[in-house]
Amino acid sequence: MYLKKIAVILVAGVTSLHASTVFAVDPASVPEKKRTALGLYLTSAEAYGVATNENVLFVDVRTRAEVNFLGMPTVADANIPYMDLDQFYAWDERKANYRLDVNSAFLPALTQRLEDKGLGKNAKIVLMCRSGDRSAAATNFLAKAGYTNVYSVVDGYEGDMAKDGPRKGQRVVNGWRNSDLPWTYKLAKAKMYLD
Repeated sequence: MYLKKIAVILVAGVTSLHASTVFAVDPASVPEKKRTALGLYLTSAEAYGVATNENVLFVDVRTRAEVNFLGMPTVADANIPYMDLDQFYAWDERKANYRLDVNSAFLPALTQRLEDKGLGKNAKIVLMCRSGDRSAAATNFLAKAGYTNVYSVVDGYEGDMAKDGPRKGQRVVNGWRNSDLPWTYKLAKAKMYLD
């Protein structure tokens, strides 16, 4: 899996020590299709902590349809699809579904959201998709455009599929929703990608 336990010792006064466990993504365990050129990863739980405690741009890069029907994290700053349905609904034989094409307006829309938040190109950016594949591709796209502080959420909004058991093939392993992090079906128009 993507998580590696790291023991952290917190000093709570001069005479007492308390130990707690913190989880961090082990880059070596990230599947190839979720790896990025920058090697910066977060779990959905870590992304929630970063989004609520730091001045970052947190972008949900899923399609508008995914956000519309499955909801989105309440702490996300925006939905900017990295990929969207082909305008002619072309069929992808290999994937057995409708083809997704890279959104040509992704970079300008992201740049505008950074500016709106008073952030620059070196600010921390957190990207999340359904399960970590598209957020990795979007991270690599931004890395080629000169961004150096972009994190991909490896377990995404819906998480990974169970490999066995009664829920085999269902997205129930990890992810934002499966981690009981705050999300909503009620979408704020100001956060939505409107082209």
